[in-house]
Amino acid sequence: MSELHAIEEAAAHVSGICFKTGPPERVGVELEWTVHHAASPGAPLTIDDLRDALGPYAPETLGNPDPVPLPGGGAVTVEPGGQVELSSAPARDLESLYQQVSAGRALIDERLARAGLVLGGNGLDPHRPPRRLVHTPRYGAMQRLFDRRGEHGRIMMCSTAGLQVCLDAGRPEELARRWAAVHEFGPPLLAAFATSRFRAGRDTGWASGRMGAWLNMEPGLTRPVPVTRKPAETWAQYVLAAPLLCLRSDDGDWDAPPDLTFAGWIRSGLPRPPTLDDLDYHLGALFPPVRPRGYLEVRYLDAQPGDEWIAPAAVLTALLDDAVIDEARDLAAPARDRWVEAAREGLACPAIGTAATGLLDLACRNLDRTGLPAHLRDRVADIAGRRLAAHSERETHA
Repeated sequence: MSELHAIEEAAAHVSGICFKTGPPERVGVELEWTVHHAASPGAPLTIDDLRDALGPYAPETLGNPDPVPLPGGGAVTVEPGGQVELSSAPARDLESLYQQVSAGRALIDERLARAGLVLGGNGLDPHRPPRRLVHTPRYGAMQRLFDRRGEHGRIMMCSTAGLQVCLDAGRPEELARRWAAVHEFGPPLLAAFATSRFRAGRDTGWASGRMGAWLNMEPGLTRPVPVTRKPAETWAQYVLAAPLLCLRSDDGDWDAPPDLTFAGWIRSGLPRPPTLDDLDYHLGALFPPVRPRGYLEVRYLDAQPGDEWIAPAAVLTALLDDAVIDEARDLAAPARDRWVEAAREGLACPAIGTAATGLLDLACRNLDRTGLPAHLRDRVADIAGRRLAAHSERETHA
């Protein structure tokens, strides 16, 4: 296994694998949901509940050595607090993705229903306090690291549910523009599609309590990546400056030395020299709002109820079209980098509300560019309109 002894070697590896350029042709999603007893949503969940309900589709972390793929090639995983995640296979267009995900979701719904369980529709568990169900060396190390800063990391691990939209990075000449755009769209779209104000029966005071937890847990792992004209170089710097989430070992104790960055590990070579495999693992332990994984993984959206995930996915796809992207960036500009205001105030922040209204209107006028059929374009427009109307109604009665 190749050991790393030079910062430059690690930076070159990161830059080479995290932005795979080419025509933007594919799209995917990862959908997370909290899981509840249908008759008593606040009742505790157990690993046995999930394992028995998911059956052959249960992941390896629940003791199933050979999980069966979902229809269309997607997979099921389970997060530390028992949240179920559907990871789609890459699709050639949004319509194919919608069909694939709908089939996978229907299968999960059916299996859970037989066990008296249902999927939630919010970005935070509105009923229960955080409680870890999945016990692995990685999750144990994560919890101990996050607990040093308070409750936010445990909330993130055990009570949050997100929607991740995965988009091709684009051609080399488009990369910097698309990378900047998905960041600039973040605060307005986060606010427009926020679903996580309540947690464990209480108002968090945040429009997106899920993003509030992410922003407060461990900045070195979750802060936005700076937007520059050289995304690969900037990402490599971010990666090497980030603290280790965990350090794998054979004895089951994966706690990393406090405040040890990956660059610091290379320089010291302690407790052993890092390898390329360690670096690849470290890449998967970083959680900025947008993460490059060969494609662009947009991570700032709350989980959506039912099939409403298609709305933010379609909005992003429409706004990134070559004919639309520059106008969209201009509309988003007043809200640029206002992640905290977006998460806390949502659309009530004037700059963010104005940007979100402009972006959703622009996207809905260009949904024909997404390849969605008419009935799904109408569905997306209806969802977007309801999100903006709900905000306007709250403002009127405030």
